[in-house]
Amino acid sequence: MKEVRAYIRPHKLAEVAFELRQFDELPGISYTEVHGFGRHRAENASRKIIHGMVHFAPYIKIEIVCQDKAVDKIVGIIQRYAHEGLRGDGKIVVSNIEQALRISTGERGEDAL
Repeated sequence: MKEVRAYIRPHKLAEVAFELRQFDELPGISYTEVHGFGRHRAENASRKIIHGMVHFAPYIKIEIVCQDKAVDKIVGIIQRYAHEGLRGDGKIVVSNIEQALRISTGERGEDAL
């Protein structure tokens, strides 16, 4: 099992989520509104948030836990539909998941997805 975590521009969420919904092997997604900065330090970001003297840009964090075989397709969808070709488009990271448990049924591992 893998976790795909993506940080994308907020206005790209609807398009990315719509395209992910079309993928039958997607078990589901969660998203959170977050703020951060990368190499460009968010100083020229539109809609930036300023805490103290630090500039933060708004992002959406998408989290997906999926089977290994679905990772490339999920990453490809996010990359294609979140891309604008601009600095600050975001990041995608993939991590290993040791265990998953469905609380309602007690299923474990990939069956919990």
